[in-house]
Amino acid sequence: MLRAAVCVSGGGTNLQALIDAIEQGNVTNTQIVGVLSNNAGARALERAREHGIPSAAVCPRDYQSREAFEKAMLEKLCQMAPDLIVLAGFLVKIPEEMVCRFPNRIINIHPSLIPSFCGTGYYGIRVHEKVLERGVKITGATVHFVNEGMDEGPIISQKAVAVEDDDTPETLQRRVMEQAEWILLPQAVDDIANGRIRVVHGRVCRERSGQDIKETER
Repeated sequence: MLRAAVCVSGGGTNLQALIDAIEQGNVTNTQIVGVLSNNAGARALERAREHGIPSAAVCPRDYQSREAFEKAMLEKLCQMAPDLIVLAGFLVKIPEEMVCRFPNRIINIHPSLIPSFCGTGYYGIRVHEKVLERGVKITGATVHFVNEGMDEGPIISQKAVAVEDDDTPETLQRRVMEQAEWILLPQAVDDIANGRIRVVHGRVCRERSGQDIKETER
């Protein structure tokens, strides 16, 4: 059973999508062992409590330095003993120590098709604002492993979403969530939990099932 800890800063819609997928049996071999937020008022913490999932808040303002905050955050996550850390709208840059402690065991959902509209300054609604300013016709979402860089880790999966002429940042954000994020993130967790993917030389490779091999050999 894969032990997943989910980190969230806000409403927790991606957390809810993962909870629903687990409860409906669409994500198997997975248990959410804890939810962590950097915002004590996050709706995500309420969602966790509603489903009997342990939750905690570690807020930067409660610490005298960034280093102290990051240490407390890492300690809290380690107490959850996760096999996988899921960043589901977590607006905190992951410290290098955390990446080293959990190599290829942290994944993130980003609301664009990386490498477009990603990196420093591209998060939340800002991504969709920039998409509309640029006038692109296709956007989407990406699930990737987290490394020391910003949105630079190996890509697990992506899904495209059309940009409509009358979109606002809010309507586009909603469509990207519904058509991409809420689908991709549970799928990625299920793939990891059931050993379907692995990282080889910095790229994500999908394991071939016995059925795949038989069909290839025909």
